Amino acid sequence: KELRERTGAGMMECKKALTESNGDIDAAAEALRKSGAAKADKKADRVAAEGRIAIASNGGKAVLVEVNSETDFVANDVNFKAFVDAVAAAALASGAADVEALKAVKLASGETVEETRATAIQKLGENIQIRRLVKIDGNNPVGTYVHSNGKIGVLVELAGGNAELASGLAMHVAAMNPPHNKAADVPADFVAKEKEIELAKMTDKDKAKPADILEKIISGKINKIISEVTLYGQSYVLDNDKTVEQAVKAAGGDVVGFQRLAVGEGIEKVVEDYAAEVAKAMQV
Repeated sequence: KELRERTGAGMMECKKALTESNGDIDAAAEALRKSGAAKADKKADRVAAEGRIAIASNGGKAVLVEVNSETDFVANDVNFKAFVDAVAAAALASGAADVEALKAVKLASGETVEETRATAIQKLGENIQIRRLVKIDGNNPVGTYVHSNGKIGVLVELAGGNAELASGLAMHVAAMNPPHNKAADVPADFVAKEKEIELAKMTDKDKAKPADILEKIISGKINKIISEVTLYGQSYVLDNDKTVEQAVKAAGGDVVGFQRLAVGEGIEKVVEDYAAEVAKAMQV
């Protein structure tokens, strides 16, 4: 029972480890940890595109971590949730710069994050990966938001303003996912490409208009596009009568920057055709 509580391994695995170590519980625990690491290596190639986002914050410091699992079932397991929360807390406390550095950080249990990950794989039976870590480390207040399903997390660094605005902006970024903060942050090549596209879409009649008129038409279209891809230009979700910029300035604030993570973005998920698998199995 003690070995199971220490390692999370199954009863038969614990019994075998204790037998092989002649009852030495420390040796048995070490053997099970090594076994867990081996199992983790075997599962490492399996696609892990589900999981959870967790936040840890303290004053002007905050971190977001994404930890992936193979299925939503495991992502909602209490042990997995506890592991993700512990990883976020360790990332904040340690100041780890990236995931590799985070893996070596020790948790309250005395095990490193990486050792605890291997144990979680052994216990939950799926590939588990700490995929991303992003943080804000300034002297400004940070608004935080994690969606109720744990799939989206946001940090917003706000100079001035107030806590209510910071929280609202974090919710806005979660919902609207703006690629950029302000117009000045939009890459010049993106703007040039959009101008080229808008010009190609115009009729010959419009293109024949005076240069200054044509420039105003194009500028109007580009400004609309920029408003759509910037936080400041978007209509504020908590007050549709204002843009985010207007809401921020009304509160005497300025958005320094933001971070947003969504579980599994960029990972190619494997779509299982269970009916085909069953049919194939019946033919064997």
